[in-house]
Amino acid sequence: MNQPKVLVIIPAYNEEGSIANVIRRIQAVAADTGLHIDTVVVNDGSKDATVRVARAAGATAVIDLPFNLGIGGAMQTGYLYAHKNQYDIALQIDADGQHNPHDIPTVIEPILRGESHFVVGSRYVEKTAYRSSAMRRIGMIFFSSLIRLVTKHTVKDPTSGFRAADRRVIRMFAEYYPVDYPEVEVLVHIARRGLTFQEVSVEMSERQAGTSSITPIKSAYYMIKVGLAVLISATR
Repeated sequence: MNQPKVLVIIPAYNEEGSIANVIRRIQAVAADTGLHIDTVVVNDGSKDATVRVARAAGATAVIDLPFNLGIGGAMQTGYLYAHKNQYDIALQIDADGQHNPHDIPTVIEPILRGESHFVVGSRYVEKTAYRSSAMRRIGMIFFSSLIRLVTKHTVKDPTSGFRAADRRVIRMFAEYYPVDYPEVEVLVHIARRGLTFQEVSVEMSERQAGTSSITPIKSAYYMIKVGLAVLISATR
């Protein structure tokens, strides 16, 4: 693919403390690599100054949703934007600074080589400095086992939010994207459509600002809800 048109989708909810730095680091990667990288911030009903800060930082576009749709709705909005504007690759990067934009070339490389339709930036395919909580490790093992059962594919970091999609997946996600906690479920959809995905090693860190919305109770709900969604999808 000669000079691909790349879009980074940044879903954001009350991330005024970190969003500017994320956008500037993405811009620095574009300048250093010569890649065509645009950024769209999908403001998911934030109550703080996320929109103003993102625009001031130079985001290519800021889509200001009128109320909170959740990560699924925000991401589908980004994929609709990518599809409408004919991007070759769409990346998801979190607004909290956990993902390192320096790894963007690594994440999109399998797509550029024609090896995969979808790529997950993984904390676990190689040893990195990232250390997860016990609850997160349990969830990771549960979801990895579930995906392997349903698709026969092994994924070590199925909940990673650092991921890249080619044109076929962009079009698919523009038409349908799970609403709640979609990261695991979309991998099953990709496999069942006969498309390919793989993991590449990336570095991640703790969020740079703000507060995570994931509590132990929400984590338990997440595992039950996504587990049932994946099993139901597998029987269709």
